[in-house]
Amino acid sequence: MTEAIISTEPSRNGLLKIAAGGVLSGVLTPLMVPLIDRIDGTPGDFRIALVALPFAVLVFVLVRRCSANPWWAALAAAIVTMIAFVAAVNAAVFIDGQAGNTTKAARNVVSGLAGGFAGATLMVIGIALLPAGPRDGAAWLPMLATGTIAGALLALDNALDLDLTSVLYPVWQAGVATTLALALRRTKNS
Repeated sequence: MTEAIISTEPSRNGLLKIAAGGVLSGVLTPLMVPLIDRIDGTPGDFRIALVALPFAVLVFVLVRRCSANPWWAALAAAIVTMIAFVAAVNAAVFIDGQAGNTTKAARNVVSGLAGGFAGATLMVIGIALLPAGPRDGAAWLPMLATGTIAGALLALDNALDLDLTSVLYPVWQAGVATTLALALRRTKNS
């Protein structure tokens, strides 16, 4: 099944498959919340990390197939992804709490930007430290920019009062997955 989703060729078709995998994981992400809410006795941050499982699986596949990393590095990248998700949620909540007297829409935009930046930054740092991770900062800039800008879609999700569906996750995960694959391929092909 992973071969159907991810292509190792740097073609436009391969990137579209990766983006489709990101959209699929983004659709599944908010659907994980009701399932994880049924787990009793687990800490909040662990539960938040479990919500990131669909995207972590996609990152595992990408790191495994689009880079020269060993299998354990792909597993480490998936775990880093789950940690980054927790950090993104916590950053968004923190910024929202600090916003004070601003409008709800402005708070959501700024919170989303902070969460998107926090998540993308932790993923970049964690995956760049893998054995075959790109060490060139320029390779990671598109992922950082995409993650940060797409984080602003949190405002749209809140404005539309979306719970089990989302605009943020499919767009963020598709964009970050595609730019991650491009960064990994940059190292693999050099």
